[in-house]
Amino acid sequence: MSNFSLTEEQILFRWAVRDFCKRNLAPNAKEIDEKREIPNDVIKGMAQLGLLALTVSPKYGGAGADFTMATIAAEELAYSDNSAATAVLYLVEAAWGYIFNKYGTKRALEEVMPKIVKGESFLGIASTEPDAGSDVAALTTTASKEGDGYLLNGEKSYISGVKEAQKLGGGYITIAKTAPKLGHKGETLFYVPFDTPGIIPTAILENMGRMGISSGGFIAENAKIPDYYVIGEVNKGFYYALDGFTHARVLVAAACIGTAKRAIDIGMDYIKQRKAFGKPIGKFQGIRFQLADDYTKLECARLLVYKACWMLDEFEKGRFTYHDLNKAAAMAKLYAGTTAFDIYKDVMLWHGAYGYTKECPLERGFRGVMSYIIGAEGAQNILKLIIGNELLG
Repeated sequence: MSNFSLTEEQILFRWAVRDFCKRNLAPNAKEIDEKREIPNDVIKGMAQLGLLALTVSPKYGGAGADFTMATIAAEELAYSDNSAATAVLYLVEAAWGYIFNKYGTKRALEEVMPKIVKGESFLGIASTEPDAGSDVAALTTTASKEGDGYLLNGEKSYISGVKEAQKLGGGYITIAKTAPKLGHKGETLFYVPFDTPGIIPTAILENMGRMGISSGGFIAENAKIPDYYVIGEVNKGFYYALDGFTHARVLVAAACIGTAKRAIDIGMDYIKQRKAFGKPIGKFQGIRFQLADDYTKLECARLLVYKACWMLDEFEKGRFTYHDLNKAAAMAKLYAGTTAFDIYKDVMLWHGAYGYTKECPLERGFRGVMSYIIGAEGAQNILKLIIGNELLG
């Protein structure tokens, strides 16, 4: 993307993803929410299109895509499955696959990534703990050196894809303290296969939305993690994790604008047809002005998101600092999440009683987007702290 214009390759990619989603994802959106899983043929189709861990290098089976293309895919997936569940499966692998590819060992990548990109394994992120969420520096999980590996002990919670990891196999990029006395400067990233002896899954959580992908956790009891599963340098994991969160936030924000655009489109179709007092309700200023405000906010959010992904790509060329990226990603997710929530609220009100039923596709989007506001790589107040800290140094 140059000057906010997509390249021909990116335009063709958008149309390919949109066509796939229209044919394969949109018809299954209600079923994904109700049956609480993404159909295997949808996952396989995403793999065939190159969407799974598409930011990973081709030598490990990925597409080597930039983050503008990754953002396009997140937006299109969330538009068609407006519960944003499929987008979660996609974006954790795109963002954290990128981190794994960037810092992981050749041996680990050759062993793990080909299965991820084929949809035969799941890759997730395990940072949150029962008493440590957005404050990654406060985690208590430890990894102590023993022989040719580390013994992992602790608990991770509120992480996405636990059921999927059990079903498909795979594992989690996990952050743990290897030098507890050093605080956040003593944390290390590991790839932890979910079938490692000593990794014990905890109960699947009953979320209010985003039902197509599970949430849960695991307990680690002396789980032996070999040295080659260490990601990057020992005791530098906090900084790699921040890199991952920055990239993931942009994709979460992209999913927010995708599902919000779907809500706007549903709403516009409805207010052009639904009549009250002898004319379509879209003729009334109370609704028409609200539509104008919401659409303007959506376009503002979209500009923030695409500026952020462009900056991620330009960062690789040395154009921006990490602090520039950190602020841009936080701003994009903060505004996109809030905007999506407000749009769903408004459009559901336009629909009246029907908007409150499960027959209306808006309600699953409303439930889903709430998860992106509460957590998903940083709650709203955490994002404000990040932005404020970057502005004030």
